[in-house]
Amino acid sequence: MFRNISLICVVWITVVGISFVSNYRNTKAVEHNLALQTARSFFDQVLITRAWNALHAGVYVPVSKKNQPNPYLVDPARDLDVNATLKLTMINPAFMTRQISEIADRRAGIRFHITSLKPIRPANQATVAEQESLNLFENGELEVSRIITRGAQRTFFYMAPLKTEESCLICHAKQGYKVGEIRGGISVTLPFVPEISIMALSLGHIAIGLFGLLGIIISGRRLGHAYESIKQQSVMDALTEIPNRRSFMERIASECRRSQREGVALSVILGDIDYFKQFNDTYGHKAGDECLKRVAQTLKKSLRRPGDYCARYGGEEFVVVLANTSLKGGLVVAEKIRKNILEMAIAHKKSSWNVVSLSLGVAQSNKETPLSCDEIVVQADRALYQAKKNGRNRVEASCMPGTHECRG
Repeated sequence: MFRNISLICVVWITVVGISFVSNYRNTKAVEHNLALQTARSFFDQVLITRAWNALHAGVYVPVSKKNQPNPYLVDPARDLDVNATLKLTMINPAFMTRQISEIADRRAGIRFHITSLKPIRPANQATVAEQESLNLFENGELEVSRIITRGAQRTFFYMAPLKTEESCLICHAKQGYKVGEIRGGISVTLPFVPEISIMALSLGHIAIGLFGLLGIIISGRRLGHAYESIKQQSVMDALTEIPNRRSFMERIASECRRSQREGVALSVILGDIDYFKQFNDTYGHKAGDECLKRVAQTLKKSLRRPGDYCARYGGEEFVVVLANTSLKGGLVVAEKIRKNILEMAIAHKKSSWNVVSLSLGVAQSNKETPLSCDEIVVQADRALYQAKKNGRNRVEASCMPGTHECRG
């Protein structure tokens, strides 16, 4: 039972471990997907604003200290003088993307960066992560995303490609780009990604594991006790509280094998309560059950050696197995049992002795006359029959050929 409980505990720990790994991976996946969807949303918004700008072939805004003309925009209509005090400059999609990124960075720490492998503006030079992504786009990758950890800071990096459109050729045709080709990409960097608390996840699974182990151990012990109880009930006689016939058959088989293997004597005593039917008829079955219990317990107490064994053979019959005991020794034990039963002085007015008595038959198996477990029981039964025939309340021995110890 202990081995089974240990095996179940190992299985439970394995299951909890697998659950921890699975939950950790699932949580990481959810965390990544949440950040990915957020980054995609920002990227799509930038594309929408760029499309709006391109739809109008650029937009004009007043020139100011913070909003100077774009030196990298080559267009004869880049700047317009409205009057002496108002001068407008064109904001193309790239310039607008950079301005939106500056606002988003100041407000929320979210950074957009438009870049390519051949940037017109030096400040748009690709970072290492962006350059790796651009190379992947050239090989057919549709997007790149990953969590970047630098010390205690964790950011989410996302990048998707930009394809060349007709409106882009105004600035990028001289670089050799054609409509539909990938000419760069826009990266989105989110400033904060919630980190999974490994400690909390671990403590949760440890708690589950410990509670599970405790439940297994408690349940296992209860099942063990229940199993032992059932096992005991299967081999114990419920009325007399001594082993039953099934238990005796297992014991006699084991002792016979040992007797033959070691060449030592084995004695079996078969006893029967005298006139027990008349006892039941006179005093009732309840008194008969009480009589059986008292006889069984007295018989059990009559055996002194740890290896001596007794059982209820059936009805009012009892059996005793004496390992490493000769016929002479068996007769001594049988006589002791007979006297102890008489000394209980259980009233029995239908008996010749006015008290409950026991008739006993003894048989032995030894090196000279080895008997099987069935044969030795048959011989003990014959001796018991002889004791009944010779007047009851006595001990008789089974006489085997070549055996001189056969007198009661």
